[in-house]
Amino acid sequence: MKDKTIGFIGLGVMGHSMAGHLLDAGYKMQVYTRSKAKAEDLLARGAKWAKTVAELAKASDLVISIVGYPADVEEIYLGPSGILENAGSGTIAVDMTTSDPGLACKIWEQGREKKVGVLDAPVSGGDLGAKNATLSIMVGGDEKEFKQALPVLEVMGKNIAFQGKAGSGQHTKMANQIAIAAGMVAMCESLAYAQKSGLDPEAVLRIIGSGAAGSWSLNNLGPRIINEDDRPGFFIKHFIKDMGIALESAKSMGLDTPGLDLAYSLYNKMADQGFEENGTQALYKLFQ
Repeated sequence: MKDKTIGFIGLGVMGHSMAGHLLDAGYKMQVYTRSKAKAEDLLARGAKWAKTVAELAKASDLVISIVGYPADVEEIYLGPSGILENAGSGTIAVDMTTSDPGLACKIWEQGREKKVGVLDAPVSGGDLGAKNATLSIMVGGDEKEFKQALPVLEVMGKNIAFQGKAGSGQHTKMANQIAIAAGMVAMCESLAYAQKSGLDPEAVLRIIGSGAAGSWSLNNLGPRIINEDDRPGFFIKHFIKDMGIALESAKSMGLDTPGLDLAYSLYNKMADQGFEENGTQALYKLFQ
């Protein structure tokens, strides 16, 4: 696969690190993002700049995208200037955005018509997982194409699993986000309780983080809360987007999600107060 060219679209908080790992691994790369300034250091390291999505798709054997919202995914994949219309037969496109499962199925179906393999492969692990190449990657689509793309995915993540047909990666990510959403509320309540009762929050975090209450969020975002570090490993605005998708998907299946409902309302309150560009751990501000 290293003799193939990878096209990478989206160089945000996570995408930039992910693309950098692929360059370090020796892959040839075309990059596209709305702001070329975000790509300058990657270009200095050997990546080539594509002026448009269409140009990138035509020059790539495998395309990776990680953008903001389902509307962005639809824009770069569908239509005359999109990936599917311009990629060559046999190209594999891997969308690593957290997006709508129904849209993932639609893109997969249109990809089949164009003889372009499409995988929906959202990730979990935040900025730390992207920087350390330890992301969890959950993949939907055709297993044959998953196996072809696996060596590339292994450069960016450690826990990589094929989940099933198209849309399955996105459904798995929704399950992940639902678990995180209620957990974030509980974590903030826990640390607020520790502080209010006069305990040393760092000491509390050390002991409960190694017991039954331990979680990725508690052990990685808990210290940021204590240090009043609201920088985004994952933006509140994007978490709200994810929870909205999960709520709609759950509703379509007739599933009640009271924990998710609560977290969604609290995070929307944060956005209303102007914190949507902060990291998800900033939810703690509501409990102070």
